Amino acid sequence: MDFVNSYLKECNEIIACLDRKEIASVLELLKNTRDKSGRIFFLGIGGSAANASHAVNDFRKIANIESYTPTDNVSEFSARANDEGWSSVFVEWLKSSKLKENDLLFILSVGGGDLEKNISPNIVKALQYAKEIKVGSCGIVGRKNGYTAQNADACIVVPELYPNHITPHVESIQSVLCHLLVSHPSLKKNATKW
Repeated sequence: MDFVNSYLKECNEIIACLDRKEIASVLELLKNTRDKSGRIFFLGIGGSAANASHAVNDFRKIANIESYTPTDNVSEFSARANDEGWSSVFVEWLKSSKLKENDLLFILSVGGGDLEKNISPNIVKALQYAKEIKVGSCGIVGRKNGYTAQNADACIVVPELYPNHITPHVESIQSVLCHLLVSHPSLKKNATKW
């Protein structure tokens, strides 16, 4: 029980430290996207890809915002990775989706990308492309010095309070925060079943 108690205590402490102003900034970007009839493109790899898929469902069904994630189509995603390269997989998918100014990139990532260390270069290149064509961006990440935290229009950084559990905490908090955002009265349009 010691680990169970300490892990749950860590979760509580991390949630207590989340930047409420940054959460409000992400919420504002989401509201503006819906008001402009824009689409949300959720980008994530690994566990964050699963969170992106879940977010697509919720933002479409609960908030009535057209939403997508490239990793939901594993055939196209893997073909692009194989044929065009890992670093461009998101950019090329976004180009095919005709990403436009009214849309929003929503990054879900533990590190947020780092070109120098070759970590999630696909996320970095997608953010660079979005900025180039004047598309807004936001994220939920676990590294304040990662590319997303440094370059997105708004980014919720999950505090690195417990270095041994960064990945599980960040990916768990991503889900908590996506549920918070889609349940917010200013976004929620449809009731959930339960």
